[in-house]
Amino acid sequence: MEKMWAGRFEKALNKEADDFNSSIHFDCKMYKQDIKGSMEHAAMLAACNIITEEESLQIIDGLQTVLNDIESGALPIDENAEDIHMFVEAVLTSRIGDVGKKLHTARSRNDQVALDLRLYLRDESKELLKLLYSIIETVTKKAEENADVIMPGYTHLQRAQPITFGQHLLAYAMMFMRDVGRVKDALKRMNYSPLGCCALAGTTYPTDRMMTAKALGFDGIMLNSLDGVSDRDYCVELMSAFSLIMMHLSRFSEEVILWSSWEFKFVELDDAYTTGSSIMPQKKNPDMAELVRGKTGRVYGDLMALLTTLKGLPLAYNKDMQEDKEAVFDSIETVKKCLSVFIPMIETMKPIPENMKKAAQNGFINATDLADYLVGKGLPFRSAYKTVGQIVGYCVQNKTILEDIPLEKYKEFDEHFSEDLYKAIDLQNCVNLRISAGGTGIESVKTQIAQVKEYLENEKGIY
Repeated sequence: MEKMWAGRFEKALNKEADDFNSSIHFDCKMYKQDIKGSMEHAAMLAACNIITEEESLQIIDGLQTVLNDIESGALPIDENAEDIHMFVEAVLTSRIGDVGKKLHTARSRNDQVALDLRLYLRDESKELLKLLYSIIETVTKKAEENADVIMPGYTHLQRAQPITFGQHLLAYAMMFMRDVGRVKDALKRMNYSPLGCCALAGTTYPTDRMMTAKALGFDGIMLNSLDGVSDRDYCVELMSAFSLIMMHLSRFSEEVILWSSWEFKFVELDDAYTTGSSIMPQKKNPDMAELVRGKTGRVYGDLMALLTTLKGLPLAYNKDMQEDKEAVFDSIETVKKCLSVFIPMIETMKPIPENMKKAAQNGFINATDLADYLVGKGLPFRSAYKTVGQIVGYCVQNKTILEDIPLEKYKEFDEHFSEDLYKAIDLQNCVNLRISAGGTGIESVKTQIAQVKEYLENEKGIY
């Protein structure tokens, strides 16, 4: 396939250099967006009397046949082409003749690829948002089913205070809700059209950039043509949001891995999302969660690769910027794949409430409540804290728990103790009495569930 820019050169490009320069094997993903943008560009050229209406319709019809044939498989994408833009234009010209050569009037591959990438990421991000809404819904449903299941809450991976499994799950729902906001914010800033910026300086033709921007669903145009062709902030912003999504999935994965181990045994993962060992028949490995945790580093790497590529580039377009696509494509595809596996893994995960409660009982996680009990009797908190610390030390030495110490022994530590202390340290009461907004009390958890459901309801129909 002859290069569209071949007129300036006397020699053909070296074969290895040609392969090195080519981007068709990855930018072919954008064929739909490239053709859609070209159609609207052709319509604008006719509306501005740059080409005739007949020529515009001929180009648009020709592009539609190219799109149909690619999607049906009748037209395989030629990997010898330099990029998807040249491939589409070459096929179009071969089918409709010299009229096809008029399509590239008043544009450059620089604004063309910038347009295609924005359109592609907009489409893919909308699919990603659907997955984020799905995981929020799945996690919230699981939380509602386990709103009153008591488990130990941890700090420093040490048992700290009693919480409910429902509240713990809801913490991740809140993270994913913030992830939705970040992706949507990035899309708002991205949704401006670079088409018509041309190579870097605009064009001498009387084009209507707002016409193509509106037709392609943009909120406006890039106001500076240099910025329009060289901006990749939106890639970095989206990839930063993707990295945070993966960080949240990775933290969740780590907990699922711990919870499903024999040392915890808080949950049982469905067989469909675990694997066995080639040598140890008893094994049930949480490989899906481990892979999600592992792929987080891959998405981080994609972000750092693009930031490093962009950091020293002068305006406007440089060939280095071809490196944006593989990184951002890999990033969004990885996040989507991870969410697609993670959602049903959580949906089918079975909690084991009796093991959670047993772990909570053995960890002195009602010690803070015992201290609060003494505060209610008039002691300063620091004095109460010291007394309860001594009581816990006694429990450890005597291999007992707070609930099993007789009242007479409690009175040896402090005369303020009376029979009602046992109600204060009952795990169910410890949880239910945490009535502050956002806390682990059952009513508070129900409120949080209602808030997430309201959020999801408000988000319906946005994408």
